[in-house]
Amino acid sequence: MDFFTTLVRFFQNGGPFMYPIALVLLVGLVIAIERYLVLSAAKRANAQAFNRVMPLLKKRDYQGAVSLGRSSDAPIARIVAAGVSRMGQSGNRDDIELAMEEGVLEAMPRLEKRTPYLATLANIATLLGLLGTIIGLIAAFTAVAEADPAEKATLLSNSISVAMNTTAFGLISAIPLLLFHAMLQTKTTELVDSLEMTGVKCLNLLTGSAPAKPAAPVAPKAGV
Repeated sequence: MDFFTTLVRFFQNGGPFMYPIALVLLVGLVIAIERYLVLSAAKRANAQAFNRVMPLLKKRDYQGAVSLGRSSDAPIARIVAAGVSRMGQSGNRDDIELAMEEGVLEAMPRLEKRTPYLATLANIATLLGLLGTIIGLIAAFTAVAEADPAEKATLLSNSISVAMNTTAFGLISAIPLLLFHAMLQTKTTELVDSLEMTGVKCLNLLTGSAPAKPAAPVAPKAGV
C-alpha cells in the first residue's frame, strides 16, 4: 500500500512529463498482456495438434495430417502439413526438411510480433524521466535566481525534489517492462525450440528414419 501511495505522490508532484511516461507504461502493459495470451494460446494449440498429428503419422494417414493442418491454426499442424505435401512431390528428406523449416520461419514472426517494442518502451520511459528531470532542474534554477535570498535554499530543495520524481517514475515504469520483455522472449524461444524439435520428430516419421542397428560381432577365424 505504501508503494502505491508513493507512486501516486510521484505522479502528482512530477509535473507534465508524468503523463507521457504513464502512457508509455500503459501501452507496454497492454502489449505484454496481449503477447502473453497469444503465446500461451499457441503453446496449448501446439500441444493439442501434436497429440492429434502424431497418431496420424504413425498410421501413415497423410491425408488426415494435411486436412488437420488446413483446419488448424496451430503452427505445428501447418508445419507437418507442409512436410507431408512436399513428400507427395518429392520423397527426398532434404526437400521435406526445407519445407518444414519454411513453416517454422513463417510461424516465427507471429510469435515474436510486438515483443521487441517492450524494450523500446522501457528505454523511452527512462529517457522521458531524465528529460523531465532536466527540464525541471532548469526551471528550478531559473526560479531560484529570481527568488528572495532567504528562500533560495528551501525553494531549490523543493524544486529538485519535484524534478527528480520524473526520473523515479520513469524507472518504475521501465523496470517491469524490461522484466516482461525478458519473460516473453524466453517464452517465445521455448516455443520456437519446441516447434523445431517436434518438426524433427515428425520428419523422422515421414521419412521412416530410424537409428541404425549395431552390426553383429564378427566371429574370430579359426586358428587366430
